[in-house]
Amino acid sequence: MASDVALPPVRDSAPVPDGRRRTTFVSGERVSRTWMVIATAVMALASIYFLVPVVWLVIAATKSTGDLFSTPGFAFADFNLLENLRALSTYQGGIFWRWGLNSIIYSVLGSALTTLVCAITGYALAVYRFRGRTALISVVLASLLVPGTVIAQPTYVLLVTLGLDNSYAGLLLPALVYPFGVLLCFIFAQSSVPLELVEAARLDGAGELRIFVAIGLRLLASGLVTVLLFAFLGSWNSYILPLLVLTDAELMPLTVGLTGWNQASITIPGLQILTVVGSLVSIIPIAIVFLSLQRFWKAGLTAGSVRG
Repeated sequence: MASDVALPPVRDSAPVPDGRRRTTFVSGERVSRTWMVIATAVMALASIYFLVPVVWLVIAATKSTGDLFSTPGFAFADFNLLENLRALSTYQGGIFWRWGLNSIIYSVLGSALTTLVCAITGYALAVYRFRGRTALISVVLASLLVPGTVIAQPTYVLLVTLGLDNSYAGLLLPALVYPFGVLLCFIFAQSSVPLELVEAARLDGAGELRIFVAIGLRLLASGLVTVLLFAFLGSWNSYILPLLVLTDAELMPLTVGLTGWNQASITIPGLQILTVVGSLVSIIPIAIVFLSLQRFWKAGLTAGSVRG
């Protein structure tokens, strides 16, 4: 005869420690919920900080010259955006659109050439072993510590000596020297281009140029998009060097032209609203380029962060 055995009560679930209740998983890692809330709040505040000027710019561009200063900054008034755009297009024979074309030429052509030079230099530093390689890498790193404003005046003197001032070449050639892009390409090449693959291509009879084009550029594609984006933004927002080099209004980019309008608005009040509308139009190409390259840009940053 079996004896009755008292069994312990069955619990529905084990108690969850307090520490686990306060954590969550992000990308497979356990993160404190408190830090998640703090990080989210900081990101939200940062987003508001950067979006507020854009919102003000959009609202201000719809106002007339009188409403621009007679109404609160974030309050809408009579919608005059179309009239403002028409005035922007006709002022001084449409010089604004000439400035926009110049900015596109400087940024597109300059960023493409800069990316190519950075790709060649970074690839060479990562793949080839030669005397002085470490010293060259150190020079690239040290040049990152030199602000652009420090070398602006010497660059201007050099361009004047060569007769390249007040010309497209005077702005495009200095843009080719981009130490940050060289450093990025060097890091991307180290992590993405296997030396074994390069050696195999050499054994198959491929030349160095063919290896670079067929293997190097393809493996560096996502990283080069990152360099291209940074170079484009740098060229589009460039101000000091164009201000020094260019004197012909027909060759000026948007940054120099709009700054001139803003300074002249002290004596010509009508330029105030044109400067606001022109600033709004000038950020559209940047937004288009960034959004269209965002996917490749993220992939490029990820590729450069992991060594294969």
